[in-house]
Amino acid sequence: MSDDRKDLLVYIQKKIPSLSKSHRLIANYILEHYDKAAFLTASKLAINVHVSEATVVRFANALGFEGYPDLQKELRELVKTKLTTVQRVEMSPDYSTHSKTLKKVLKSDIENIRLTLENIDHETFQNIVNEILNAKKIYIVGLRSSSALAEYLGFYLNLILDNVVFVRYGISDMFEQIMRISEEDLLIGISYPRYANRTIELMNYAQEQGVKIIGLTDSTSSPIYNLADYALIAGSNMASFVDSLVAPLSLINALIVSVGMCEKEEITNYFNKLETIWDRYNVYNSKKR
Repeated sequence: MSDDRKDLLVYIQKKIPSLSKSHRLIANYILEHYDKAAFLTASKLAINVHVSEATVVRFANALGFEGYPDLQKELRELVKTKLTTVQRVEMSPDYSTHSKTLKKVLKSDIENIRLTLENIDHETFQNIVNEILNAKKIYIVGLRSSSALAEYLGFYLNLILDNVVFVRYGISDMFEQIMRISEEDLLIGISYPRYANRTIELMNYAQEQGVKIIGLTDSTSSPIYNLADYALIAGSNMASFVDSLVAPLSLINALIVSVGMCEKEEITNYFNKLETIWDRYNVYNSKKR
């Protein structure tokens, strides 16, 4: 999305005076029902507004989009941040049976991974691996639903490296936890809709300190995208009120494996020691059934 369309609803509102009568009808419908319009096909939107499907397509062109699918995509990005959880439940597709739920959710996750793989920037991925390996200290922050991703990344990076700090809610304020961050360090910020304000604030603070920042998020319109020196996009298109974290988790797995392979000899020795400790203190159930 271009800078002048950052807030799509404001952009449409400003464009209304220059639009034709039929286009104004569509614009007003979207402004009042953007949560529904985001999931309507061009033909269904046309029926709701009482115009032709061709008029809907021309409306998208009048706003500067190549076609209606591009406009709909922007509307769906908008919906991610503006819909409440209750509205998400109401907008969920047909989950009338458990079988339908299973198929829809798994297909949605597969599609998210496919799109992530197709659009990933391999050079950026390599640069991020290098930044992780070269950082003096690595701070990882991800809050709300993204905390699961941040903890997973932190857990495995901490097994490979010895300089990982997982920033979390606790006794000390999160700003106190990153107060000593320096230009030699790295901050990895993970944020998915609905984007947590504190993650954005922490990344802003790190940027002010001249720290190199890695971002993992769902789209280029994410509020953390422009804060990052390197950003990886992994889709999380919602199948319901639950955001899909399958694609970002898969991407995090790839990062962990790539970093691990660069430290293969060191982590082999480390894991040999860990296995001895795990066995001695019965960390894992080793009984055969």
